[in-house]
Amino acid sequence: MRRIGILGGTFDPPHLGHLLIAEEVRINLDLEEIWFIPSYTPPHKNDANTGAADRIAMLQCAIKGNPFFRINTIEVERLGKSYTINTMEALRASNKDVAFYFIIGADMVEYLPHWKRIDELIQLVNFVGVKRTNYTVDATYPVVEVDIPMIDISSTMIRNRLAKQISVKYLVPDAVEAIIKERQLYES
Repeated sequence: MRRIGILGGTFDPPHLGHLLIAEEVRINLDLEEIWFIPSYTPPHKNDANTGAADRIAMLQCAIKGNPFFRINTIEVERLGKSYTINTMEALRASNKDVAFYFIIGADMVEYLPHWKRIDELIQLVNFVGVKRTNYTVDATYPVVEVDIPMIDISSTMIRNRLAKQISVKYLVPDAVEAIIKERQLYES
């Protein structure tokens, strides 16, 4: 059976923290690939600040060069709010030979009891929790904990810096920064 990691999010924009998390989980759990799944509209947030096409373009540039990273646009194609249960049901139906490992930050581990149809979801996927500043990986549901080097970067912080015209060098891949500048994303 193949072992695939899933990293979902808005990736608005994708940053080095996303890439570090994905690579560390891949290595620690001996996963064949990591699939980045950008959401169209996440259920726990407002709409993304940037359109799906721009976020996918940035994500493509961010993962370029890592042969273990892929993009799956299932949630963008679905449109509307994306619930993990719906995504995982569809992925399992078309990938019967895959054990999926859904990567979440410690902040989301605490929120698991509130996820839509969580009791069914834990039958479809193995949750992987990664540490995040000010959070612990304590859950009432089974969660595999993976220690990663702490890197306190968020897309919100990057958007705020860009709105104030503060450099994001070394926070996002150079190619992502180039797209942000070229398309004038996140300007106030």
